[in-house]
Amino acid sequence: MNQKYNHAHWEARRRLCRFLLKTIAFPFLIKLDEVEGLENIPRTGAAVLLINHIAFVDPIVCLHLVPRNIVPLAKIEVYDYPVVGLFPRLWGVIPVRREEVDRRAVQSALAVLEAGEIVLVAPEGTRRTQLERGKEGVAYLASHANAPVVPVAICGTRGFPALRGTARWREAGAIVRFGRPFRFRTERQRPRGEQLRRMTDEAMYALAAMLPSELRGVYADLSQATRETYQWLES
Repeated sequence: MNQKYNHAHWEARRRLCRFLLKTIAFPFLIKLDEVEGLENIPRTGAAVLLINHIAFVDPIVCLHLVPRNIVPLAKIEVYDYPVVGLFPRLWGVIPVRREEVDRRAVQSALAVLEAGEIVLVAPEGTRRTQLERGKEGVAYLASHANAPVVPVAICGTRGFPALRGTARWREAGAIVRFGRPFRFRTERQRPRGEQLRRMTDEAMYALAAMLPSELRGVYADLSQATRETYQWLES
């Protein structure tokens, strides 16, 4: 996907992908135990989904659950996965070069937001059981686009995809919670440096508060959480 984003070009492909997810992937490959807070997803307009990232399937779970089509950011290597790599190409996933500040990925994500759509960001940049310090990209995107942020807490996805009927399906499945949306304050639409860092950490604490304590990692001490850079929104 390049900076010239064309919604209509991708929509038909995404409808096909969603049909495949609904009819094949989820009935047979991924077990969902609990889903909360879908009403917190804005019905229209741009938004940023902020997720923790435990397992490969986490973004796919969000693609399936969110009633609107969303555009994930993912490491560029997923495009090269055998067979599976076809899916991000069809969907129009934004590839990110993690070893550098990927300006092309940032501009592509901003173009999607400017078109009034939703992007999905895992700010840790890689899969981890416990939260690590988030990268500032999520705050940069949300503030520059003046888009609301919806924290999404995911757990129980390790071991999926797994064929229905196997041992993994006899264990607990995935739990997904969509939190209350918030928006960075308007005076912070062009943040830099330490200000951007603080915005990111405050957003990560909002996500951490939705997770079980054993998954909060570096954001475990919720007494350190502040809320000076953003304000809650009505869903």
